[in-house]
Amino acid sequence: MQQDSPVYAADITEQLAKQFAIRSGGRGADGCPIITFPEYSNFTDIPEEEFQTVIKYLTSIPSFQDGDIGFILLVDRRQDKWSSVKASLLRITGSFPGNLQLVLVLRPSGIFQRAISDIVLRFNRDDFKLKVPIIMLNSVTELHSHIDKTQLTQELGGTLEYSHSQWLYHRTGIESFAVMAKETAQMLQAFGTELAETDLPNDVTTTLGLITTHTQKRDRMKDDLNQARRHGSTLLSSIQEPVDVNPDHKFNTDELDNQTTVERLLAQLNETEIAFDEFWSKHQLKLKQCLQLRHFEQDFREVKAVLDIVTERHSTFTEFGNSSCHVGHIVKDLCNFEDKSQEVLEKAEALAVQGDHLIEDNHYAVDSILPKCIELRAVCHNLANGLKTKKELLNQSMELHKRLEQAMQWCDSGIYLLASQSVDKCQSQDGAEAALQEIEKYLDTASGQKLEDLSNITNKYKAILGDDLMARVLKIFQKQEEMEEMFEKRSTSLKKLAAKQTRPVQPVAPRPEGIPRSPISYPSPDIRKGHDPNFSHKANVTQINLLKRNKSLSKIEMNEHVEGRKCSTSDNEENLAVLRSHVMNELIETERAYVEELLCVLEGYAAEMENPSMIPFIPVVLQKKKDVLFGNMPEIYDFHNRIFLRELENYIDCPELVGRCFLDRMEDLQIYEWYCRNKPRSESLWRQCSDCIFFQECQKKLEHKLGLDSYLLKPVQRITKYQLLLKELLKYSKNSDGAEDLQEALAAILGILKAVNDSMHQVAITGYEGNLNELGKLLMQGSFNVWIDHKKGHAKVKDLARFKPMQRHLFLHEKALLFCKRREESGEGYEKAPSYSYKQSLHMTTVGITENVKGDNKKFEIWYNAREEVYIVQAATHEVKNMWVNEIRKVLTSQLEARRVSNQQQKLEHIPVAPLAIPVNTSPLRSAQKVKRAEIVSPENHSISVTSPKRQEKVKGWTKVSQSLDISEENNDGWSSADDQLNSSDCEEETNRKLLPGKYTVTADYGKSGGEELTASTGDLLQLIREGQDGRWLVRNLNTNKEGWVPATNLQTLIGDSSSSQSISSSESASASSTLSSSSSCAEHCTASSTSVVDMKG
Repeated sequence: MQQDSPVYAADITEQLAKQFAIRSGGRGADGCPIITFPEYSNFTDIPEEEFQTVIKYLTSIPSFQDGDIGFILLVDRRQDKWSSVKASLLRITGSFPGNLQLVLVLRPSGIFQRAISDIVLRFNRDDFKLKVPIIMLNSVTELHSHIDKTQLTQELGGTLEYSHSQWLYHRTGIESFAVMAKETAQMLQAFGTELAETDLPNDVTTTLGLITTHTQKRDRMKDDLNQARRHGSTLLSSIQEPVDVNPDHKFNTDELDNQTTVERLLAQLNETEIAFDEFWSKHQLKLKQCLQLRHFEQDFREVKAVLDIVTERHSTFTEFGNSSCHVGHIVKDLCNFEDKSQEVLEKAEALAVQGDHLIEDNHYAVDSILPKCIELRAVCHNLANGLKTKKELLNQSMELHKRLEQAMQWCDSGIYLLASQSVDKCQSQDGAEAALQEIEKYLDTASGQKLEDLSNITNKYKAILGDDLMARVLKIFQKQEEMEEMFEKRSTSLKKLAAKQTRPVQPVAPRPEGIPRSPISYPSPDIRKGHDPNFSHKANVTQINLLKRNKSLSKIEMNEHVEGRKCSTSDNEENLAVLRSHVMNELIETERAYVEELLCVLEGYAAEMENPSMIPFIPVVLQKKKDVLFGNMPEIYDFHNRIFLRELENYIDCPELVGRCFLDRMEDLQIYEWYCRNKPRSESLWRQCSDCIFFQECQKKLEHKLGLDSYLLKPVQRITKYQLLLKELLKYSKNSDGAEDLQEALAAILGILKAVNDSMHQVAITGYEGNLNELGKLLMQGSFNVWIDHKKGHAKVKDLARFKPMQRHLFLHEKALLFCKRREESGEGYEKAPSYSYKQSLHMTTVGITENVKGDNKKFEIWYNAREEVYIVQAATHEVKNMWVNEIRKVLTSQLEARRVSNQQQKLEHIPVAPLAIPVNTSPLRSAQKVKRAEIVSPENHSISVTSPKRQEKVKGWTKVSQSLDISEENNDGWSSADDQLNSSDCEEETNRKLLPGKYTVTADYGKSGGEELTASTGDLLQLIREGQDGRWLVRNLNTNKEGWVPATNLQTLIGDSSSSQSISSSESASASSTLSSSSSCAEHCTASSTSVVDMKG
């Protein structure tokens, strides 16, 4: 059976407002609630459903206890008829839903109606048979005998105060408050269930989102609860208002029930809130701990990842090293690494402490936090101990390497001493004794430098002695023994020379005695850079002389073989090995210094441009220009630090094989080309803001004496330094296994320098509207004198009078030849570099060349469009001309070959192709005789090469007037043949090399009996000071420090093919960078044997 739904006052407000039945709050003598049916004229018209609803609601108001006692019905029908009384009683008693205790009826007060009621009751008593008695009352007085006046309203003669509107308001408020309290409790309970069943997230973001969502829901719940409490408090105040107005007022039973009900509901709300707050506190704590755990886990993952990187980086540090300097660098790097990793270790320790606090706060995930704390502390402990152990091993390695290097230096010094002993001095008894004393004195220094006990070294350095290091120790012990054996043999030879009274040998040419008696060692880079740019050349000459003297002394000792003496045949090789070792040491040491300088610049300047505290000091013009200022220096540093330096160190014991290292990394070294191309932009930017506070502060922090511009020049200096060091190594490795690799590496480095130089000239071209990159690779560039000869008439009359050549700078690309005019710019540094104004270009598919022009072996012709215009080009030297002709020939030949292949493909596709014509070209310089000449043209002109003449015929004159390249130029743009012999077609060919002031090495002995004449021996260093009026040169022999005048023809024989030591300047020169961009790569004063050498003359 379906249970009826409860009825609320708010739903039947209109029905209750009719007051056909009320609950006034009165009670009977036994406490039964009284339901009063006041007089209501339309009682019979009330719909049954409405009547039943109101009666049902009125009987549902009392408590369960009151409902069990029963109700008293008081029916007031004093002003009604008996017929209606009867109907009302039958309707009320017939459908009353509650338990009835008593029915009191106030009968109609009229005499006639009362008489009728008596008669009707007497004859129709059975119609009113009920389970409860019905008492008919004639007056209110009789009513008072049954119910006390205090329980009756004033209409019934009682004193009970009753307001139906107030009663209705209270009933509506109490019921809505009860519903609100019930719904609030249910929502809190459902929310609590939701919180309890929520799974904790596994990441910080989701946890934060969950905390926010739950907090918002909880706040809404609290708002609803507070709203219900405010509603209940307002209702309670309204119920208690009569007492507040009149303290003597006493509530009736219903009013007390209302007050009790509201108070009970408020108490329930408070209890629900307290329980919810307690649950929320636990849930919030759990969420907070979950967030702490997720933060801890996230920090743990981050710190652990960094610790893994630090540990891996730590494992890359070797404990041995290749030398003391290398170990020093490792120690320095390790200290820097330790300083940087200290922050990570501190963060890991702080995270472990944070985990300890979570455990102390009774975190619910102790089982997850504790192992992570243990792991963090273990990793930190292992890393700290590993750093400490590695430092100790490196200190041992440093100590051992220093001892080994000291012993090696002692051996090298001994070998150098043997090599430096003069042959002349040893011929006399006094000289032999002096040399012997030198040897004995040197052997006395062995105690502090020589390795003594192998077993002692093995035991002491057992922890670091690997196979390689042990092999080096054994090698040094072996070298000590060999060196001591050499000393013993030399001592034996000198003792015999000192004992014999032999006639001293008179040398043909006296040699200087000023040979240093200390091992050859290159100065530090700073000394070479700042004081003596010719140091390398001087050292080389001295070393060559020492080798020759050592060879001479060896020959003397070999001659004494008849007397029982035997000389070591390995002296020369030992000396060359020492020299190679010195060069290799310089290469590695300068490489390490170079890497450190790059790192210093990147960390001290480039990184500071991203430092927020330094940004206010950066000028606006410099902001976001780090790539312009530093170019690709980070890429250069990464290559040298991570790859190149490590590979060079692998060749420290075999310097003659280092050429292979350069060849393997030649492609990587091409990164310098981009750096050098960017250098003018970097220089320009530096000049604009060199005095800013930012650079001053950075320089102050780094404690640099030089500004940033000096360090930005380092990459340019370094790439030019390699070719000098490779030349030195090649000189001392002629017969070694790696000589070919060294030669190839030197050529490749020079090729890179040429490409760098050419590209720096190319970027200076202005006025070209197209894209230079579309012209293909830049093959050659250089300055020339140019005439233009129009074969089909003259463009202007002014051209007829122009005989002077135009000075043009030519750029030969794979697809075009560009003619530019060189313009010098004023300024300093890179501002002084030239620019090239574009004038004209010839597409290589339309040009041809004539290799020889009669009358001048430095000229050649470039023509196009069936010789419509011929450009006569004059190079500075015959060799430069040959290089350009050969390169153009290669381009045209490749085009011809490509066309031939294309034609063959067309034939295969059965497409008819016109055959190539082979015209015989004639010279533009007409003469009575026919002159054969070599000509090559592009494929579009359909010409091929013709046999080159064996010699050129003389030409009496020009058949056509030469014209300038640019008719808009003024006459002073060129220079006449009278100004320079290079412009004259009648001048003699230069058969001898032009002598220039400088330093040269003597290749042949020279000497005469005259007192004013100069003497020189092979290997001496000569300085050409100036040329006299009579064609003789004032020359100083730097070995003997004597001067004299020598004819130019004798000098040609004396120095042979030797080049001036000033023609190659040190790469440490401060002007190397600007010179690199401004010098000609192959067209200015080059020789055929150095086609790839970049002119680095500063």
